[in-house]
Amino acid sequence: MTTQTILPVNAEGLSALSKGSNEPAWLTENRLKALELAATLELPKLEKTRIERWDIQNYGSFKSVSPIASLAEAPESIRELIKDQEAGNLIIQRNSGTVYTKLSPELAAQGVIFTDLATAVKDHEDLVKAHLHTAVTADESSVAALHAALWNGGVFLYVPKNVEVSVPLQAVLLTDDEEATFAPHILVIADTNSSVTYVDNYVSGTSGKPVTHNGAVEVFAKSGAKVRFATIHQMGTNVTDISYRRAVIENDASMEWIVGEMNSGDTASDTYSILKGNGSTSDSKIIAVGSGSQKLNYTTRANHFGKSSESQMITRAVMREEAQAIINGITKIEKGATKSDGQQTEKVLMLSPKARGDANPILLIDEDDVKAGHAASVGQVNPEQIYYLMSRGISREVAESLIIYGFLAPVVSQIPLEGLRTQLQSVIEGKLGQ
Repeated sequence: MTTQTILPVNAEGLSALSKGSNEPAWLTENRLKALELAATLELPKLEKTRIERWDIQNYGSFKSVSPIASLAEAPESIRELIKDQEAGNLIIQRNSGTVYTKLSPELAAQGVIFTDLATAVKDHEDLVKAHLHTAVTADESSVAALHAALWNGGVFLYVPKNVEVSVPLQAVLLTDDEEATFAPHILVIADTNSSVTYVDNYVSGTSGKPVTHNGAVEVFAKSGAKVRFATIHQMGTNVTDISYRRAVIENDASMEWIVGEMNSGDTASDTYSILKGNGSTSDSKIIAVGSGSQKLNYTTRANHFGKSSESQMITRAVMREEAQAIINGITKIEKGATKSDGQQTEKVLMLSPKARGDANPILLIDEDDVKAGHAASVGQVNPEQIYYLMSRGISREVAESLIIYGFLAPVVSQIPLEGLRTQLQSVIEGKLGQ
């Protein structure tokens, strides 16, 4: 069945919006081509998920925003997340645009660029033009095309050759106006032999009106670069979250994904590492907690092109109440990618008889001289473990909590940033009603 895409803006309105923002002509043209594609392409095909039944047409319209001079003017939800980050490196997007940007003079002096993407397309046009929409392309689906047409605000991070950034750079992206388009695009370029850690949080306000978040991430790790990308999505029940994440990894470069899928609304995400270069590596850690009547579809992929490339994917999901999750892991080793090694593990723990989890590990191997493996499990809390803990004087509630945290610990414990571990633990407790 083909579902007609309802365009949230017409070509004339989009062109006027782009030109009114003083965007370069090539970007205006790209947006208009993407909008035209959106009207003809189908919705993405998700494994065992009927996304056409989801409420994904609530894009709203672009609304300009006013910058804030200090973090004291930020909403309380953002201040709580960032706390003592006044002296740090931080970008805040609120609804359709960026309201706060800060980069330390030390990093700026080293040539690091950390700004909103809307500014970068004008101030760093050559860098942006060469990379934007080349990993997440507009012709993938109607959703990807709409993102390419409508994206706003966003983040642009560039680290020059041989520069090692020792402190994490952070962004907070907030939707709290259901009538405003919220479609940030994150573009990260780590040049040769550089290293960087980027962390972001997606949050929402308390409005009950439906919102569609259509977001994309593109990461380019040049030869020898090391990129750590950590993201936590914790938006409310009114937000339908569709997120595409892509990394293109060149010779001897490494990419680490740390993803906390903690939304309360329906969510579809695709985290994809393209191991283009010889000796390239990818490590993906995905934590998910579902509750209520959520419909969730999480896909993690690694595609090996380079020789001696290595990928590791670990997904752990906990489903409560009537939540339903489809967990997909896909490792593909192309012909010629000799000596490659692709490993994946998906595990789902269900806390209710009405909860559902489906783990789908897939290996696609077109080369003989490689290593590959997968493991998957879906099940409920072991009653023998509950009984053992209760026999030691622990209440059932605490016993279940300990088992859940033990189930998630192999991923959470590997997160190298203490602040992120603490934050993720707090979000997990909230999702589990602790």
